[in-house]
Amino acid sequence: MDLVLVAVLPIFALILSGYLCGRSGILGPAATDALNGFVVWLALPALLFDAMARLHADVLAQGGFVAAFGGGMVLTYALCFRWGSAQDARLADRGIDGLSAAYANTGFLGIPLALALFGTEALAPAIVASLLTVCALFGFSIILIERDLQGGEGSGARKRRAVAAKVVWLLLRNPLLVSPVLGLAYGLTGWPLPVAAARFATLLGGAASPCALVTIGLFLAQKQDGSDPAVVARLVGLKLVVQPALTGLLAFKLFAMPPMHAHVALLLSALPTGTGPFMLAKLYHRNAAETSRAILLSTLLSLLTVSVLVAWFGRL
Repeated sequence: MDLVLVAVLPIFALILSGYLCGRSGILGPAATDALNGFVVWLALPALLFDAMARLHADVLAQGGFVAAFGGGMVLTYALCFRWGSAQDARLADRGIDGLSAAYANTGFLGIPLALALFGTEALAPAIVASLLTVCALFGFSIILIERDLQGGEGSGARKRRAVAAKVVWLLLRNPLLVSPVLGLAYGLTGWPLPVAAARFATLLGGAASPCALVTIGLFLAQKQDGSDPAVVARLVGLKLVVQPALTGLLAFKLFAMPPMHAHVALLLSALPTGTGPFMLAKLYHRNAAETSRAILLSTLLSLLTVSVLVAWFGRL
């Protein structure tokens, strides 16, 4: 319990700091977009590039873990996406909701927690989980959103080709997709990052999480159209209950892997929603009310759910 509190309480403190700054007027409404822009265009790309550039080939050799964690993530995303289809929601909004339901806070909460519980052997699978979440799931959601907002549904063949070309061009300009690809390309060369470049990426990337969390607090402090409690409950339930249940089934029953890897997959899948969905919602000017509340509520409830899970690990 102490470990969970130490990992989660700073997240609440950063959100609360942003909320208090917003309510007191220290930071005005414009600060929300400015900070989010800083994260999207500078801090998070630096973090993704740095992580991919340092990647070792053995980190990717985790077939059973990838299938279990990635499978639970994809199935949860698909369930939420299908639910949105039944409600006739736009493709872009379905993509953001699916991301909110399946995007675990693996990088800033999961890696420290996994290392503290299982030691350095947990680092490789935790990095793989972070890459699947931050790069693969995030990138897929961006593609869906771009396709929708560029008018890619229900068009003629010529229009679809034009839209596809425009989407590809926009994706090639998106720093959240380009930076990990460039980082991976550099990492495959086997060259270490120059000391100055590595220091730059570390300093800039380290600002991504705190700035994103403060931005959420600022957003919550603003007057907003009311969020739908049913949507928030659905997102939180999928994230904290459905995703770990699916991942646990895949990790312990269907795919072969070391027991520690199965425990890490289950732990990381049970984490609350990270800040990525909120950043995308703000970047593309979609409704961020449900997303921000899902992040806040899932983080709060995870104090209980993750604590129960950690206690169960201790009995094994």
